[in-house]
Amino acid sequence: MTSSPHVAECLGVKVPASPFLTATRIARIQEARYEGAEIAGALHVVGPEDRVLELGAGLGIVGAVTQLNARPAAMISFEANPNMIPHIEALYALNRIKSKITLHNKVLLSAKDAPEKVEFYLRNSFLGSSLNDTAARETTPVTIPTSRYEPLRKRFKPTVLLMDIEGGELAFLRHANLEGLRAIVLEFHPDHYGNAGMRACKDILRAAGFHKVNEVSSRLVWTCLRGPETAREAPDPQTGWSRKLTTHAGAIVVPPAEAGLVQPTGVLTAEGAYLPQGALWRRNRPLTQPPEKPAKPPEKLAGTWLWGGQLWLHFGHFLTESTPRLWGLEAADCTVDGILFTPKRPRNAALIKGWQRKFLAQIAPGLPIRIATAPTEVERLILPGQGFGLGAISRGTPEFRAFIRARLGAGIAPQGAEKLYISRSRFEFRKGSLVGETALEAHLEAEGYRIFHPQEHDLKTQIAQYKAAQQIIAAEGSAIHLAAMVLEAHQKLAIVVRRRSSATGFIEAHLESFAEIKALSIDALVRSWMPKGERKPRHAIGEIDFPSLQKALLQGGFLARRTPPWENFSPEAVQHMLGAGFEPV
Repeated sequence: MTSSPHVAECLGVKVPASPFLTATRIARIQEARYEGAEIAGALHVVGPEDRVLELGAGLGIVGAVTQLNARPAAMISFEANPNMIPHIEALYALNRIKSKITLHNKVLLSAKDAPEKVEFYLRNSFLGSSLNDTAARETTPVTIPTSRYEPLRKRFKPTVLLMDIEGGELAFLRHANLEGLRAIVLEFHPDHYGNAGMRACKDILRAAGFHKVNEVSSRLVWTCLRGPETAREAPDPQTGWSRKLTTHAGAIVVPPAEAGLVQPTGVLTAEGAYLPQGALWRRNRPLTQPPEKPAKPPEKLAGTWLWGGQLWLHFGHFLTESTPRLWGLEAADCTVDGILFTPKRPRNAALIKGWQRKFLAQIAPGLPIRIATAPTEVERLILPGQGFGLGAISRGTPEFRAFIRARLGAGIAPQGAEKLYISRSRFEFRKGSLVGETALEAHLEAEGYRIFHPQEHDLKTQIAQYKAAQQIIAAEGSAIHLAAMVLEAHQKLAIVVRRRSSATGFIEAHLESFAEIKALSIDALVRSWMPKGERKPRHAIGEIDFPSLQKALLQGGFLARRTPPWENFSPEAVQHMLGAGFEPV
């Protein structure tokens, strides 16, 4: 087998022929896309001084690429599937690394009462073989000997753990002593234990002092390092820099010079070094980049000011991306003289809209608001971490959630209808809506719902109405973010999806974390339409299937009785309502 010709090559590792290699898999190996996230993570963290423990060798490619490129001092690999062992050994031999990786056909278990043998379930595809049986696919059980992790840990002293064991990672992490490990690369398998199990894995890692390395991680594959988390990684609602607050004397606030989604702007130290904890992150990337130190002496601002970040004029982005630092008003151990923002768009200069002033007055009454339109040196700047936003941080840090709960809407009594529909029908159609939304309003009015257009009411009225409503149906949009900040767990909310976007998930996470409300999201979309030439997802126009929407609302308890069946519009009627200039997406 050592002389078998190779049929693929991945980052210097020659892969011999085997019955597990399809044409598609060979192509992915050639392009370094097969187990690409695991390989990227391993190469990011493994160095010559490391002792690597691999659980779930698979084809042997990840371990071989790690060994050949990072050259760790020692490496042990476990693979439960006996059918894979000869092919892994052939790969090791072909690449002359057989003596550098000790391979075991065993299952490594971390529980103290681990049995000497376990059943391992083989599937037609080696990728799905697992310790967990399933009725969904046919499996063949085989008995595999086990080995215990704790004696191996003490003897081998691993510093890096690579783990892809098809659902076994949750049980392993629950019982494993992670002492001595400085890095872990692992794939989660929520199909085996659900999203709750995946969160449990992540919580165990965080509790052990590990943080995700954002640039080589995804939702299902994490590369983790142990040690202090830096602000150069996405904010986390549970740990790290998003929950920390620092104060800087003589900090220099630099506004953006040009418009754009990603801009050089932010906070520098008095010496001109960039402070990354002042950056605004969306999902997994910062929208603000390090600015140059100003060539001219900056303006002076006396006193102690709270860094507010960028001031967005769009309602939803203001709520999610201009408020995340305000928790620092509660956490600061000194008197704050005001909140300092920079404009999102330079052309807007020092513009603050009336509704923004009212919102800020709700949570920071009497506190001055200032926009830095030119580089400004602040006598003392309080710099809170980003406690909220779009992405994983949509759940909000405990400090931010408590701050909003205590201040927003305080003293505003519930007032308004008990059944509410939050509409978008009076927005400019091209700004994102539902086709035939006025017909939906008529259906809901017949069911006793008040049709509510939030942009036509002041902030206090909106908050009072959201507090009063017991059942809310809402066209997906920014208004739900405000509702999520003041609703309580006993209230019910259904979201009528108008576009297929990650934004819906962020709204759901916001509702669940802040108000303990699990929203009923109804995707009754037939298709979405966009103005020609438009690329912003928030401008999507949703065409919904009315019978499906009615059925979902009935099943969810939002319609008290069966009304006459809701009917769809004809294609001609849809086109007439859209008018010219729209195309399906």
